Parts: sequence; structure tokens; C-alpha cells
Amino acid sequence: MKVIISGDHAGMTIRNEVKSLLEEKGIEFEDIGCSCETSVDYPDYALPAAKRVANGEFDRGILICGTGIGMSIAANKVKGIRCALTHDVYSAKLTRQHNDSNMIAMGERVIGPGLAREIAEVWLETEFDGGRHANRIGKIASYEDEQ
Repeated sequence: MKVIISGDHAGMTIRNEVKSLLEEKGIEFEDIGCSCETSVDYPDYALPAAKRVANGEFDRGILICGTGIGMSIAANKVKGIRCALTHDVYSAKLTRQHNDSNMIAMGERVIGPGLAREIAEVWLETEFDGGRHANRIGKIASYEDEQ
């Protein structure tokens, strides 16, 4: 598995925690997030990461900002991206099992580093269930193709 991680100025602590998890698990990753605490525009970091997941360069992506909301909205504008805003382990698991999410977004101002690590770990380890869920994902893909 190959993962891209990105974030804005409000996600530095959690991003570092998730990077440590990826290193410990031996998961190949690239961090394209900002390296400052000065205010930056989240689309400048979410969109390039989402494009690289959508084009197949990366299997999955993890986005982190203050709330995760802006990053998830931006990422979901990229065709083929299913980015879920996750602030609990249960949602992280279900978004993989039922939605085949290829990106998640988390908010550093909403959750702490320990929970962010748990969310990322469960999300990375959970497989898509397929079956009836694949049909639903297909409907989303068909809609995207029509646009």
C-alpha cells in the first residue's frame, strides 16, 4: 500500500503522529503538507493529494486540517475520490467497509493525536466489503461520469 498524507498549518501535530504510525507499519508514504504554522489555504494541499490518489499514484490518502471539513470538501471535488471526514474509529472502519473510501480527513482541533492514530490504523487495515456496497459505489461513479 502506498499512502499520501497532507495537511495545512492547523494539522501539524496529528500529521506527525500519523506519519509515525505509517513508518512503524512499514507503509510507504509521501507527505506533501505544509511545513509551517502560518495560515495557508487548505485546497492548495488537499487537491494535489486527491489528484494523486485519483490518478492511481497512491492507493489512499490522509488529510488533516483544523476540523477536516475543508480538506474533505476539497478532496471530494476530484473525480474518483471518496473522502470521509472521520473523528471516531467506528466511522473510519465503516467508511472502508461500506464506502470504499480512498481518503480520510481528520481535524486536529477536534481530536487528539492518540485517537487520530487509532482512526488511521483501523482505516488502513479495513477492507471494502463489496457486495451490495459495490453497487452503491458504482452509482456514485456513474454520476461522476455524467458530469
